[in-house]
Amino acid sequence: MDDNAANLATAIGARVRQERLARAWTLDQLAAAAAVSRRMVINVEQGTTNPSVGTLLRISDALGVGLPALVESPQPRPLKVTRAGEGAALWTGGSGGRGVLVAGTEPPDVVELGDWTLEPGEQHSSEPHAPGTQELLQVQTGEVTVVAAGQTVLLREGDAVAFAGDAAHSYANHCSEPARFSLAVFEPGVGSGRRKEAADA
Repeated sequence: MDDNAANLATAIGARVRQERLARAWTLDQLAAAAAVSRRMVINVEQGTTNPSVGTLLRISDALGVGLPALVESPQPRPLKVTRAGEGAALWTGGSGGRGVLVAGTEPPDVVELGDWTLEPGEQHSSEPHAPGTQELLQVQTGEVTVVAAGQTVLLREGDAVAFAGDAAHSYANHCSEPARFSLAVFEPGVGSGRRKEAADA
C-alpha cells in the first residue's frame, strides 16, 4: 500500500473499532453481522489490509453507519465539503486508475458519489451489493464498458446508465485513452440487516 492507502486503511480501521466497541460487540459478533471472517475484521481494524469496496460495504452496513461514515470524520457537520484531491480512494487499479469516494449521506438511506478513473485496459469488478442498491453512472471522458444485469453496454462521453447494484457488475476501459466517470450508489436501509439476510439466503 502507498502512504495514502495506508493512512486511509488506518483511519477506517480506527473507525470500525470505535463503532464496534461502542456497541460492545466482539470481533466475532461483527464478523457474523457483516458476513466476513474474523481475520478480515482484525485486519481491517489494524489497518493492515486494503479491503474491497464490497467488504467495506458489508462492515459499514452491519455497523449501521454507511460507507461514507467509515472514511470521514465522525463529527456531524451540516455542510460537508470535499475539496479536489481530498476524497477517499477506495479502489486503485494496477495501472493507476482510482475509485474515489467524494461525498456521501447519512444512514439509513445512503447515497455515495464517486469519481472514477480507469486507465487503458483496467477493469473493476464488483460483487453484489445489498438488496435494493441502485447505481447511476455517467461518463465524463473516454469510453466505459459496463456489464450489469447480464447485459454489456458501451458508454461514451456524456452517456449514462442506471442499474441494480445487487447483482455482480463491472466497469472496464477497453480503449487506448483514460476514462473518467461519476458513479452514484444508493443503498436503502443501511443497518437494517439486509446484507446479512441476503448472504444467509
